[in-house]
Amino acid sequence: MSTGMSRRAAKTALTLTTAGALGFGLMAPAASAANGPCYDGRCQGSVSAPKTIKVNSSKFGFGKLKITSISSRSVRMSAAGGALTGSTSPGGVVQFNNLKIWVKSVSGSKARLQLFPTRY
Repeated sequence: MSTGMSRRAAKTALTLTTAGALGFGLMAPAASAANGPCYDGRCQGSVSAPKTIKVNSSKFGFGKLKITSISSRSVRMSAAGGALTGSTSPGGVVQFNNLKIWVKSVSGSKARLQLFPTRY
């Protein structure tokens, strides 16, 4: 009976963790709750603009990635207090230092993004 309870508790914890990540707008399997799901530079999900995504500043050279606008033709973003700016159409990639941001698609006012580091 205790084994069933442990499995149930583990499943509930996973559900709550996933729900929390989805509520943030982006999700990652090994996310740190204190820093957000994209802190390690590996996540994917849908966002609306404006959106600020917290990332590890010691790995990427900036701590906040800002999605500033989304249209059917482009997604605009900035980092490092505006020192790094870029935009791309759906299907394109923007790279800030060693973090790549892939705009997988745009639907209405939401963009589906995937972030991944180019190196550690």
